[in-house]
Amino acid sequence: MIIDAHSHVHDPVDVHLRLLDEAGVDRAVLFGTRPHPERATGLDSLRHEMGALHRALAGEGDTDDGFRVARKELDDALAAHPERFIGFGSVRTDLPAAQIAAAVERDVVGGRLHGIGELTPPPGQAARLAPVIEAAHEHGGLPVVVHGFAPTTAEDLHTLAGLAVRYPGVPLIVSQLGGLNWMTAIELARDTPNMYLELSTANVIFAVKLAVQELPERTLFGSDAPYGDPVLARATVERVTPPGELRDLVLGGTLGRLLGIL
Repeated sequence: MIIDAHSHVHDPVDVHLRLLDEAGVDRAVLFGTRPHPERATGLDSLRHEMGALHRALAGEGDTDDGFRVARKELDDALAAHPERFIGFGSVRTDLPAAQIAAAVERDVVGGRLHGIGELTPPPGQAARLAPVIEAAHEHGGLPVVVHGFAPTTAEDLHTLAGLAVRYPGVPLIVSQLGGLNWMTAIELARDTPNMYLELSTANVIFAVKLAVQELPERTLFGSDAPYGDPVLARATVERVTPPGELRDLVLGGTLGRLLGIL
C-alpha cells in the first residue's frame, strides 16, 4: 500500500483525489488547514493565502473559529472518502495543559482520528508541545506530527528530540525533513528511536537519500500537498531507493504498521 504521510484538505477535495490517483497513492494522511493556496488564481490571491499560512506558523492564527472551520473541512473530507484519507487532528497549543489534554481526548480520540497534527508551534517555542505529547502518551502513544520547515529552528528540533526521549512510546514525526536543518534532523532522529522523518519539500535530493540511508525504517514518503505534488514526491523516493523492501517501507509500509492499518 502506498501512503502519503502528509497532506492537507484541498478545496475542492476532488482535485486532491485526482493527484493521488495520478501518483498511484492508495491513501493519504489528511490534516486540517486554514490557508488554501490551491484556491489562488494569481499572485495577489496567493499572497493572501500564504499570509494566512505565515500567521499560523507564527502562532497568530490560534483561534477557536479558525480551528472550527478547518475541522469541519477535515471532517467533511473524511466522511466523503474514508477509504482514501487517514485523519489527524490538530489542537491549540496556546492553552493550559488541562485544556490541551481535554481537546486531545474530545477531538482526536473522540473523533476516531489516527493521530495529532500537523502542529505548528511558533519559532523557538517547541516546548509548548509538551502537554500535547503527554496527552498522546496517555492515550496509548498516538502519533504526533510537527511542522519541520521554517520557521521551525534547529533549537526546536533539539527540543522535540528531548520530548521524544521523555515520552518514548509516542511516535514523533518531524515533517518536511526538518527544512534547512535537515542534517540536524537526521542526526537527532537517528539517535532517538521514536522520532520519524517525513520527506516532503526537501531542498536537495541528497537529503532524502541520506535520510533513508540513515533511517531506513523511520522515513516516510509525503507530499505536503497542495504545497507539494504527490507524483514528484513519490518519484523523489523512487529515485533514491531500489525496488524492493526498503522502497516499500518508505512509501507506506512503515506508516501503515505505525497506524495499525497494515
